[in-house]
Amino acid sequence: MCTVICLWRPGHAWPVLVAANRDERVDRAWQGPAAHWPGHPGVVGGRDLTAGGTWMAMGPQGVMAAILNRPGSLGPAAGKRSRGDLPLRAAATPSARAGVEAITAIEAADWRPFNMVIADRDSAWFVKGLGEGRPLASRLPPGVSMVTAHDPNDLTSPRTARHLPRFQAAPPPDPDHDDWQAWEVLLSDDTSRPGMGAEALRVPPVGGFGTVSASLVALAADGRRRWRFCPGPPGTAPFVPVALPGP
Repeated sequence: MCTVICLWRPGHAWPVLVAANRDERVDRAWQGPAAHWPGHPGVVGGRDLTAGGTWMAMGPQGVMAAILNRPGSLGPAAGKRSRGDLPLRAAATPSARAGVEAITAIEAADWRPFNMVIADRDSAWFVKGLGEGRPLASRLPPGVSMVTAHDPNDLTSPRTARHLPRFQAAPPPDPDHDDWQAWEVLLSDDTSRPGMGAEALRVPPVGGFGTVSASLVALAADGRRRWRFCPGPPGTAPFVPVALPGP
């Protein structure tokens, strides 16, 4: 189960700020964010070397798309397409709304269940595929939203119940001064209360599964984009800038 936190601030100079931890099998090979896909010119993302897709992508026109599993849907399944293709499809579109339209047009039965966050400087969305019918989309409300394997801000998720109030109370990052300190600290929290192992935001490696990387993304109203990537569990490696074409 991964985690995506999105701060949506309509009218702000930086209307979209995103923090994300990627949880995966630690032996599943991947490459850091780059333009890995000639069929998607200008789309940057981390590349999963098992299926060839991505968990998060940024498009040339400022669309960010991230994908997560829903409960009980970890890993591939026979006869199902790779969910890692979906962020590439969404990020390649000219707007978040167009990305949402592209994803909600698919046959959800072709993929295992998924959650997605799709955003640009004009809007932020949550999309879920339930394994049948068409995926469902809704706008994220202004403020901080947290998405795990559950719907946004679902307090039945122990992780959301614990960490959503912490992100809401934390000072927002300041991309103009490259100040993400408060969010970096929160992403690196690997603690949980006794009997509440699913609370940890940075998942310690257990049974070959844990948090393997993290991202911090900012989208500006004037079209600027920032992506800082941690190539390991946050707190164990530094966040470094990702090269993005354009402003």
